[in-house]
Amino acid sequence: MFESAEVGRSMTRQEYEKLVPELRTQLLEVQEELKEAPFPVLILIGGVDGAGKGETVNILHEWMDPRFITTYAFGQPSDEERERPDFWRFWRALPPRGRIGIFFGSWYTRPILERAYGKIRSRELDGALAGINSLERALVEDGMLLLKFWFHLSKPLQKVRLKALEKDPKTRWRVTETDWKHFKLYDTFRRVSERALRETSTGWSPWEVIEGADHRYRSITVGQYILGRLRERLAAVPAEQPAPAPASPAVATARRTAQARTLLDTLDLSQTLDESRYKRQLEKYQGRLNLLSREAKRRGRSLILVFEGWDAAGKGGIIRRLTEALDARDYRVIPIAAPTEEERAHHYLWRFWRHLPRAGRVTIFDRSWYGRVLVERVEHFAREAEWRRSYAEIVDFEEHMHRHDILLGKLWVHVGQDEQLRRFKEREKTPFKHYKITAEDYRNREKWPDYMAAANEMLERTSTEFAPWTLVEGNDKSFARIKVLRTVCERLEEAL
Repeated sequence: MFESAEVGRSMTRQEYEKLVPELRTQLLEVQEELKEAPFPVLILIGGVDGAGKGETVNILHEWMDPRFITTYAFGQPSDEERERPDFWRFWRALPPRGRIGIFFGSWYTRPILERAYGKIRSRELDGALAGINSLERALVEDGMLLLKFWFHLSKPLQKVRLKALEKDPKTRWRVTETDWKHFKLYDTFRRVSERALRETSTGWSPWEVIEGADHRYRSITVGQYILGRLRERLAAVPAEQPAPAPASPAVATARRTAQARTLLDTLDLSQTLDESRYKRQLEKYQGRLNLLSREAKRRGRSLILVFEGWDAAGKGGIIRRLTEALDARDYRVIPIAAPTEEERAHHYLWRFWRHLPRAGRVTIFDRSWYGRVLVERVEHFAREAEWRRSYAEIVDFEEHMHRHDILLGKLWVHVGQDEQLRRFKEREKTPFKHYKITAEDYRNREKWPDYMAAANEMLERTSTEFAPWTLVEGNDKSFARIKVLRTVCERLEEAL
């Protein structure tokens, strides 16, 4: 794969100086056009030490408007980063729509290094590359323009390059003991890198291998490639994005008929718990949860709880009973409402990625990433293709958490239509509950069959062995609260 990058291409100073002014002008023009575009650009920079990666990134900042480019140089992960899934530090650094991000070092660095040094086996590398392909496909399908550059040098040229940098007092700092250590393993790194690039050069995000020997040729080649891909993508953006079409009445009726008897319909909502038993069990399970959460903290095991369910199902009351048992320093409750402008400019999972807890902490999501396949589906905020592919993206996201030993509990709190209406009326009559009821609650209620169909499909397609759904019968608030407390305690005990 690297043979074509070792043929010794070069460019004279005169050729270079002739091309640069026009190329810079055109790059600035497309960057200006990109500001209004509905997609972000992410540039991954990888390759051989001494092949000109840093110089190229500096050139891009010089040729383009650096105010609208954000570059991240990823070295060894910090303590905070190690306490989250491997992709976490990359997820939260992704550029918003209309902007360019450059990752100097990326999600490829760690698996390639670990395989080259024998820290992981071939099978583990395959797993890491499969995860990378899934992530990149999700980003591209969400609209991102992903450009991947691999800078290559032959072994003799890398040696010459490193010695030249080391000899010059101005550049000596750029050559480290690690660079020479990598050089001794050049052939191993080449084999591992070729395999990684071969497995991840896909139709949606191909690699561009850059010959790194001549700095002029290298800079022009990268600049022209970025310009060409940006122009191509901008030309493909329609003048106005059409709104997703709502399902026809016939389709909606057919859906409701097909979902006449569903998983949620099988729940026994008549289950209750009398007040005396409720108080005894509340004290029991809150005490148990307190001890378990302390042990989880000691062992560095994080807990994420996701609450979904109908309006007025009692999620807030359940969450309060959970947090009463936890140390306030160790948990966060994240209430999810409509996305902000900043959040809408990113992949829909971005606002959840950045809230993942540190080791030993608890994060509770009051509504979550499942909004993509619930409210965004039913209200047509997401196109059908967008919410349909989200099932796989969500399962992949949750699998990353599972592999990082984060315990994930997902709870659907279910109530019947009559009970929901009774609670709505109660909120209207109770002064301190007025804020809980809005016209939107009644409007959503009118779409109960559509939400029911969406919820059942969500439960069936995203309940996995490592992150199963727990269905909570919520007509009786006391029963629901104890079931959730008992379920969380049992999951923690099993995990610990």
